[in-house]
Parts: sequence; structure tokens; C-alpha cells
Amino acid sequence: MKHTLAVLVENKPGVLTHISGLISRRAFNIESIAAGYTEEDDMTRITIVVDADDQYELEQVVNQLSKLIDVIKIIDLTGQDRVHRELAMIKVVATPDIRADVINIVEIFRAHIVDVNKETMIIELTGEEMKIDAMCDLLKDYGIKEIVRTGRIAICRGPKSAKEVS
Repeated sequence: MKHTLAVLVENKPGVLTHISGLISRRAFNIESIAAGYTEEDDMTRITIVVDADDQYELEQVVNQLSKLIDVIKIIDLTGQDRVHRELAMIKVVATPDIRADVINIVEIFRAHIVDVNKETMIIELTGEEMKIDAMCDLLKDYGIKEIVRTGRIAICRGPKSAKEVS
């Protein structure tokens, strides 16, 4: 089962490397990992999606991460009421004769065209993983040149911040 972990860490060089290395040494597959600044300058939030077979395996990962000096807090967002999204940019063939068809697909998915040239178009799409997968499946027929995806980011609903969640 895929688990989404929010890991609050000190904003220092090498922390992301330590975390990803620890997880890979334990033979867990990182499905996605995204890191970025938070509301506090000295803290970074890393969202990690790991595939763990059971709760015991997940606890092993969390316990090992907790031992790292730079880790401030770890929150398992999997069972919580949350909003999660992923960003994708897709470069697709969009010659003049098929451009209208591609634009129709973009509009259906509420995506955005961020760049156009004579032969290709770059589309930006934000949403859940299944939405992005569905759009990619439709665009395959037109010729996808390149896909870049951020991986999942997530935030809990309600008034509490990740630091306040127990």
C-alpha cells in the first residue's frame, strides 16, 4: 500500500540525501519525493510516498527517519483528511492539423497550455495521479515527446498545520 509521509526537517544541505538514502537502504521503494520551503525559513517539508506492505514496515521507516538529527517531525497523511495533488508538464506533438484536438483535450481536463511552437505544445496539468494518467493516455495517440511530473504533495484539511498534528 502507498503511504504519504510529510517529513519536516531542518533546512540544511544534504538532509534530502540522508533521508532518501536511509529509505533505499531499508529496501523500500520511493514512489515519489518532493521537497520545498515552508512558512518558516529554517524548515523544509519533504513529502514522500513509499510503498509498504503493512503497518509494521511503515513503522520501521518512520522509526528510522525519526532517528536522524535533522528530522523535526514525521506525519503519516495516509489515513487523514487531506488534499493531495501532483503537477505534470507534458510536451505533445501538436502540428497544425491536430492542434484543435489537443486543445479540446486540454480544456476537458482544465489544464493549461504554457508553450506552443510549430510542432509541439507544452501542457501544464495539476490534479490527482489518476487525472494525470488519464490525460496522458489520451495524449499518447497524438504523440507525447516528454513528460515531467513532480510527484505527490499533500496537506491536511482543517485549521491545524503539520507541526500541530499529533
